[in-house]
Amino acid sequence: MEENDFKRDLERFVSINIKPNARLYDEKGGIPESLIKRIAEKGYLGCNIPSQYGGSNLNSQQIGLINELFARESPSVRSLFTVQGMVSLAICRWGTKEQQKKWLPRLASGEIIGAFALAEVQAGSDAGNISSSYTHKENYFTINANKVWVTFGQIAKLFLVFAINNGQCSVFLVEWAHEGIQIKKTEGLLGVRASMVASVTFKNCVIPEENILGVEGAGLTHIAPSCLDYGRFTVAWGCVGICQACLDYVLSYTSERKQFGSFLKEFQLIQGMLSSMIAQTKAARLMCDSINTLRDDGDPASIIETCLAKYFASQAANDVSSKAVQIFGANGCIADYPIERFYRDSKINEIIESTTQILEILIAGNYTGS
Repeated sequence: MEENDFKRDLERFVSINIKPNARLYDEKGGIPESLIKRIAEKGYLGCNIPSQYGGSNLNSQQIGLINELFARESPSVRSLFTVQGMVSLAICRWGTKEQQKKWLPRLASGEIIGAFALAEVQAGSDAGNISSSYTHKENYFTINANKVWVTFGQIAKLFLVFAINNGQCSVFLVEWAHEGIQIKKTEGLLGVRASMVASVTFKNCVIPEENILGVEGAGLTHIAPSCLDYGRFTVAWGCVGICQACLDYVLSYTSERKQFGSFLKEFQLIQGMLSSMIAQTKAARLMCDSINTLRDDGDPASIIETCLAKYFASQAANDVSSKAVQIFGANGCIADYPIERFYRDSKINEIIESTTQILEILIAGNYTGS
């Protein structure tokens, strides 16, 4: 499919399937299985899975566009592409042929949803501090883990679980039906309320030896970094979507609403905020555009450039959505307009897949050698 055709088809899908119900998904705290099925049927869910396993094997520009356009309507639904993509990437890159044949077609078709289970109560940014453990006996592993902030953990059928043994962090593919798994819905989220976040406990969970992903000890040295890199890429493009959506709403609103006898767009203070929103949105898009080719070419520079894009775009989304609320005034604080939802959702993007502060450490360290 030509790029323009791909974009038009994607825009049509989002307009019909996401926009009319975005507020409802946020209020109910979830998305229906029927929507996930439709997303999968379009090939979007398997966007980074090779065609031999039923995926659509899209390039970075197309994957970025999916994340941007979905985020323009529902950042919550968009987050599905981050976690499904991270799990799919891990299996594509580190899985055995048997694991790839077993799991990738089911992930691409939407038969199962994958979830990334790394964070713990005492191990958020400090992933090396995880206390989840595993033991290895004969031909099986036993896992004990308490994971939090598991996006789409409420409905996931396959968990990518990180655990420690003798100082080594390893990763395991754990099916939801295993005995010893308890899933608890996370309540009271500030934003992305429809992303079905959960806490997941694995108590004496016995899994077969063939369910280890990669080799023992590869969890924090290889698998987590590659997954988080992909996650940052998708989040960055999602932030571009939030920026563009807020800007579009504000441009329309300021052209229609009058105060003191003039349209809002005619006031210099509003023009100042608009100029900042336009500049930040364009800059975020340019930064994300710049990494597409680097990523497709496998250029090592794409890793730090992706950090930079996520760092800038997430802060831009936060500021742009804040300005949108300010311009909308009281109307920006009620659910009748999507601005308040974008404002809440945007803050989450400064935290997930590495906080702004962790990215500052990574970026500065890369450029200073420290």
